[in-house]
Amino acid sequence: MKSKIFYLLLMFVSMSALGQVNLTWDDLADIEYTEKYFIAYDSNFLYPEFSKKMASLAGKEVTLSGYFLDVSPDGKLLVLSKNPLASCFFCGKGGPETAVEIQFKSKPDFKTDDVVVITGILKLNKDDIEHFNYILTDCSGIDMK
Repeated sequence: MKSKIFYLLLMFVSMSALGQVNLTWDDLADIEYTEKYFIAYDSNFLYPEFSKKMASLAGKEVTLSGYFLDVSPDGKLLVLSKNPLASCFFCGKGGPETAVEIQFKSKPDFKTDDVVVITGILKLNKDDIEHFNYILTDCSGIDMK
């Protein structure tokens, strides 16, 4: 347990030294949606308008903690969620702002519902409905067990 606390403390100290931003789920919730028609799908989808704060963080390294979810059978869709799997966005317990797509440099050994801290480059996605509104790329993470 002491080593986890040490690593967590070390991570937060190093993040502040490098100018990383610690995001909260409230930061991600500061978003507005309008309906937009996508001709390729012949359907309307929620189109995000990101807050000024989030827009200013696009392309920067950020950190966010939450529940790790592996939601695809092939392990290619990994998600950081505000809630555990039983009450996540896919189960109707929140909006799209409660889940972030995460893309790792190399896939970790995390298990579904592990509480993790993820650091990655923030990408804001408005137009590709095949992906989440928020995406973290080049991710690394720490399991908080």
